[in-house]
Amino acid sequence: MQPIFVPEPNMNTWINIEKDFNSKWNFPNCIGAINGKHVNIRAPPNSGSQFFNYKKIFSVVILALVDANYKFTIIDTGSYGKNSDGAIFNHSLMGKRLMNNSLGVPADQAVMNTTSPHVIVGDEAFPLKRNLMRPFPRENLNFSKRIFNYRLSRCRRVAENAFSIYTQQWRVFQKPFQCKVELTDKIIKATAVLHNFLRSSINEHTSTSEITPESASDNDSSNAFSRMRKVGNNSTREAFEVRNKFMEYFLSEEGSVPWQADMVVNRR
Repeated sequence: MQPIFVPEPNMNTWINIEKDFNSKWNFPNCIGAINGKHVNIRAPPNSGSQFFNYKKIFSVVILALVDANYKFTIIDTGSYGKNSDGAIFNHSLMGKRLMNNSLGVPADQAVMNTTSPHVIVGDEAFPLKRNLMRPFPRENLNFSKRIFNYRLSRCRRVAENAFSIYTQQWRVFQKPFQCKVELTDKIIKATAVLHNFLRSSINEHTSTSEITPESASDNDSSNAFSRMRKVGNNSTREAFEVRNKFMEYFLSEEGSVPWQADMVVNRR
């Protein structure tokens, strides 16, 4: 089932995902929302503090890239619980391939009066990159930056909601895994494939707004299950410029949505 429901993404995959994010979540050039999820496990023998996380439990981390319909595009599994989402991304094959332009992502395309790259959206845990957008730091935000943060948050919460659907659907995630880490890794992959299988059936009959961001709280490189590799994490001047372009677009007549100002003011 994996080649059917979690296939290796190609350019057509990204084009279709971008269209969905633009039409459903009002974010052009977006090819995915990224987020991490801790899976509670029994402490592996002789593992020291590697799996011990900030929640004071032992865990492995799932890092997932999610499309606009709450389906997993790429899954990275088995990372140590002590690592942050950003660190895991920086060492993942997904991150490395995004940085070296080998994920088959389409070329830059027009956003308003300029061209911008296709991007993934994430929260503050992730680094700012040319193809990876994160919010502006929360200190001393002006109105324009708050609008950008709201629009990015609205889009990236698709990944949070996907994990919520996923873990509620499979009761095995409601208590600590008692098996070896290797088997936990396989269970995560298998349930991710089944999640996409079910979402493919549901999406034909369900409203795309069944869970909206506004309602939520603020191994082998030949397939979509990526494994860990090393990659740097320094932001560049170009990444800041890309983020500013999106901010300008969200404030423009073409790119604004009617409710964004109220959402920003009411959440002050």
